[in-house]
Amino acid sequence: MSDPAVILDPFVRGIAAGAMAATALGVWRSRVSPQARWVTLALGVSTICWLITESSRLWGALDQALILVALSYPAGGVFWLFVATVFEDRPVTPVMLAPPGLLLVLGFVMGAGVLADSVWAVFNGLAGVFALHAAFLIARGWRGDLIEGRRQLRALLLGVVTAFVIAQVLIAFGTRADPTAPWRMFMIGRPYGGAMLAVLVLAGSVLFLQARPTLFGGSRRAEAAPDPRAEAADRLLLGRLDTFVAAEGWRREGLSIGGLAGELEIPEHRLRRLINNRLGHRNFADFLNASRIEAAKRRLADPTEARTTVAAIAFDLGYGSLGPFNRAFRAATGAAPTEWRRQALQTSPDLPETG
Repeated sequence: MSDPAVILDPFVRGIAAGAMAATALGVWRSRVSPQARWVTLALGVSTICWLITESSRLWGALDQALILVALSYPAGGVFWLFVATVFEDRPVTPVMLAPPGLLLVLGFVMGAGVLADSVWAVFNGLAGVFALHAAFLIARGWRGDLIEGRRQLRALLLGVVTAFVIAQVLIAFGTRADPTAPWRMFMIGRPYGGAMLAVLVLAGSVLFLQARPTLFGGSRRAEAAPDPRAEAADRLLLGRLDTFVAAEGWRREGLSIGGLAGELEIPEHRLRRLINNRLGHRNFADFLNASRIEAAKRRLADPTEARTTVAAIAFDLGYGSLGPFNRAFRAATGAAPTEWRRQALQTSPDLPETG
């Protein structure tokens, strides 16, 4: 018990819990969307409970409150939800709540002792899968992200936090197989593992609070540049973008911001800043979708294309698969493409009769 790490462990966890609480409170009191507030609050509460319940001294000091254990169960799923909401700009739907909900149910079953070993393996395996998919989501959109603060936070989460979560899952399985293995000291319930998590929480809180206005802020056009030379340069670059849009260059599948920058002979960082600050788009996919979805709406509402499948329209507009098109269309219109088409054609006076 004389190990300094053991003595300092409750204090380190307490500082990390305080930083997490400050982050969640800062977002809650800011002018962000309600779903951003709730998701960040859920991540903060679940992480704090995870920090506490994995420490026998802290949890014991709180009379081993079972509510803290329950709130810690969905931590891996809530982290995935946070990543999907922040970095993918996805709305929170019942389907999106499935990962944290599933972990919560499995946690209760595991706590009840029903098939404890099997449920434990499934619970930790799913937590690892959710962390891997979160890393995939973070990496997938990094190049096309137009918000610098969010790009920095992506690097931190991808490079460190997700690796830590995955490592914890692997260590848990390894310790289950060999309880005397030396890597058990790096479990979240041990001082060294707790200290590592505390450092990650503190670093993430600092960076997150700095980048908060851009992370959840709505897309909007920035004010005109006060420098006349910068304004003239922006107008020239915007003219090139307008030509690209008018020529329907957005139809090309697999188009990247780097490829477009090279085609327009614009430095990528300037193109990234221009699309974000002057056109109000948060990522490159959002910029492409603005034209693609408008074109899709015109075609879906056209009676002469009533027999053209939704998939054919999506592929023709540059989507590599139907899933991204459906998500983008629903985000823009609030309805699935098939439902939107049905309603649009019902009101069309030119719909040909079928007999």
